Amino acid sequence: MQISFQLAEEPDQITAEKGRKLFAGESLFVKGVVAMSGLPEADRMEVCFAGRSNVGKSSLINALTGTKGLARASNTPGRTQEINYFTQGPELYLVDLPGYGYANAPLAVVEKWQKLLKRYLSGRQTLRRAFVLIDSRHGAKDVDEEIMSLLDSSAVTFQVVMTKADKVKLKDRERVIEQVRTVLARHPAAYPEIVLTSSEKGDGIATLRSIICGLE
Repeated sequence: MQISFQLAEEPDQITAEKGRKLFAGESLFVKGVVAMSGLPEADRMEVCFAGRSNVGKSSLINALTGTKGLARASNTPGRTQEINYFTQGPELYLVDLPGYGYANAPLAVVEKWQKLLKRYLSGRQTLRRAFVLIDSRHGAKDVDEEIMSLLDSSAVTFQVVMTKADKVKLKDRERVIEQVRTVLARHPAAYPEIVLTSSEKGDGIATLRSIICGLE
């Protein structure tokens, strides 16, 4: 059966309120992790965010938490090779994976990061879902498919979040969404819904909060 990968619908009032409450608690940076031994205790649910450099990952995390400057974007893509952990109240970790697309990173750095990522994805039992961010202006690229394939092999369900939707005309956005759907059809770990967001306008933020809340 062909999976259609429809756009996620806005939550009803009750579901939206549950999501709002989950993200109403304090959001704090915990630590940057460079080795599995540095991971915090697996004492709560966690979700992770992956995406190309400059896809808007930091902006999305800041919009979700309502905390400006919580996640900081690096001016040099691929420079910070750490897994960054944030608490969202006492119930949730938000995990910011470094932007991929390593044009300026040394090969040894790339290999070290890839090994850490594989170990994290396959060995973190409290990880409920990975969110793969795709820029609505550009669609899915080869490097995005590489991370999707890694999530497939790690048996980690991932869901695509399309960012910067406000930057694209409707007809162009529809074309990009269809391209993303075609790519997702090749990946068995892909969750069959796409979340369309704009961190600047706030579009899709309540939807994504509710999705994360529903993973508990």
